[in-house]
Amino acid sequence: MLDEIISQLETDYARTVKDLRRELAKIRTGRANLAMLDDIRVEYYGQMSPLNQVATLRIADPRLITIQPWEKTLIADIEKAIASSDLGLNPSNDGTVIRVPIPALSGERRQELVKVARRAGEDHKISLRNLRREANDMIEELEKESEITQDDEHRGYDKVNALTEKYTKEIDEVLSSKEDEILEV
Repeated sequence: MLDEIISQLETDYARTVKDLRRELAKIRTGRANLAMLDDIRVEYYGQMSPLNQVATLRIADPRLITIQPWEKTLIADIEKAIASSDLGLNPSNDGTVIRVPIPALSGERRQELVKVARRAGEDHKISLRNLRREANDMIEELEKESEITQDDEHRGYDKVNALTEKYTKEIDEVLSSKEDEILEV
């Protein structure tokens, strides 16, 4: 039973780190990144569809994303959706392809984005601590019901704390890498 708790905890921790990576990928740096456009939705046959399901997205060069809609009638809607997003991008088109230049970030904007990234990292660390508390509560409950010994309980706590430290370090490394990417000129 103790091994199941530890196994589930590790799975949950890995999921939390994966979620942080996905969230940080959406933060705009000075380079083109298709993940920035993941939250953009366009009306397509009466339904709001993700941009990557109505067009072909490509990174033409480090500071340019090209979008080729599958139907030319979507060009105006796609441009409007990108322009109205909070990404600060200014798309233009030539009738068939939409070009989205990625402007260089100002020093002030870079600092704001670092704060956003740190806040996301702290939120995910809080998630780790909540998961740790739940696992420790389950271990304590097992000991109260005499399903495990006190020695097993202490070993379980040690394993939980070791896993927590490991994944907290991983979050710090992911965050540090993203901060370096944002601050890179």
